[in-house]
Amino acid sequence: MKVAFIGLGNMGGPMALNLHKAGFEVRAFDLSSAACDALRKDGVAIASSAEDAVTGAQVVVSMLPASQHVEGLYLGSDGKAGLLEMLPTGTLVIDSSTIAAATSRKVAQAAAKRGVVVIDAPVSGGTGGAIAGTLTFMVGGGAADLERARPVLDKMGSNIFHAGDAGAGQTAKICNNMLLGILMIGTSEAIALGIANGLDPKVLSEIMRRSSGGNWALEKYNPLPGVMETAPASKGYAGGFGTDLMLKDLGLSQENAAAVRASTPLGGMARNLYAAHSLAGQGGLDFSSVIQMFQKKP
Repeated sequence: MKVAFIGLGNMGGPMALNLHKAGFEVRAFDLSSAACDALRKDGVAIASSAEDAVTGAQVVVSMLPASQHVEGLYLGSDGKAGLLEMLPTGTLVIDSSTIAAATSRKVAQAAAKRGVVVIDAPVSGGTGGAIAGTLTFMVGGGAADLERARPVLDKMGSNIFHAGDAGAGQTAKICNNMLLGILMIGTSEAIALGIANGLDPKVLSEIMRRSSGGNWALEKYNPLPGVMETAPASKGYAGGFGTDLMLKDLGLSQENAAAVRASTPLGGMARNLYAAHSLAGQGGLDFSSVIQMFQKKP
């Protein structure tokens, strides 16, 4: 099966590589030459453009930063035609970007008019899950379309959920990431409080992990350097899931909450805290670096 993969960042690069290793004929593209070069060294064919990548492809997978990038890629922008204009009838598009549900629906509806199938399939699991091929996919679209996509998704993830119709995957993702942002802030506050009282952060983290305060951050993503060797915190907060990306997702959650008149006070507070962290110059660091806001300065 020929697969075009567009967007080769911290998540997209490993995902495309896993498809290549699984035997798919992958042609990949990213605007970053460094990202392309990294995959080329691993044997993945690199296209000269997004249009070149999708030529002859039966499946197109995209992993892009934000709604405007997805809309521009598929629907076009600044007078340039989008990819939907050139994809043949029957092509399956899997968009794994985290974007507004409204954008996913807009692209899916435009694609349907051309006989192209688009499903939204944002992911959870971080860069570790992308590398290991153990991502969780939250899929919005028709059940039959998901079954068409399953052979591809299976090589990149270990959990695949059908959330509902077009856009439902994105809604599930922003709910998940809103909770993740809140949990990371709460975990960071608790660890910082313990340290301020002279507790050993490793001991405290283990106590909470095995107690009623246990959560994903304590299990796999401790925010304090030196507590968990595999976490971004112990690698200078490099890689992982950036603060600005978390801020984007929290913004999407609050926009959605306003649209459906849902009350999300903790989500709003989490967004404001990450905005302050980003304005302090930490936008490029992993989102777990938010613990720095709660630590006493030397």
